[in-house]
Amino acid sequence: MDSHLIESKLKSQELFRGSFLHAFRDTVALPDGSEASREYVIHPGAVMIVPLLELPGQPLQLVMERQFRYPVQQVMLEFPAGKLDPNESTLECAQRELFEETGYSAKQWAKAGVMHPVISYSTELIEIWFAKDLSLGERQLDPGEFLEVITQTPEALKQACLKGEVTDGKTLTGMFWLQNYLSGQHDLTWVNAA
Repeated sequence: MDSHLIESKLKSQELFRGSFLHAFRDTVALPDGSEASREYVIHPGAVMIVPLLELPGQPLQLVMERQFRYPVQQVMLEFPAGKLDPNESTLECAQRELFEETGYSAKQWAKAGVMHPVISYSTELIEIWFAKDLSLGERQLDPGEFLEVITQTPEALKQACLKGEVTDGKTLTGMFWLQNYLSGQHDLTWVNAA
């Protein structure tokens, strides 16, 4: 049905193999029969967590991170996230990343959706998980990982997004899912942590 849009790989050339990313340049046949070049990065996939911190008598808080991101040379406000390890389910990854980066564990989890942050040049997909019934332990950052854990209300995060202070695509997408969940426009199916 979409044959008038589909490109077909004719040949592939490896450009770079790093410890994290793997880059290729492919020659493709276009729908009209002509050829073109496509450069892209293979990514192992990732998760992002929207942690809901519900404390008695207090407004809902979101557990977030501030972290320097070298490619853009800025400290960014983000939801916790991380890449999948080999043979790891996305829920296992979400549980691991939330604990390692923030120290929080969650009793309940719900998958919200999937996003492809850069479809023009990467295979990366990020699965979005919500976490609640949080308890705090001692975080276990990876070597060379430096980040600050903060909490924000959903309204404060929304305002930061609207003012352009949050530019991270996955966090903006997380805010979209959060707004829809809090407004009752999107139901989540919660499961207990294993």
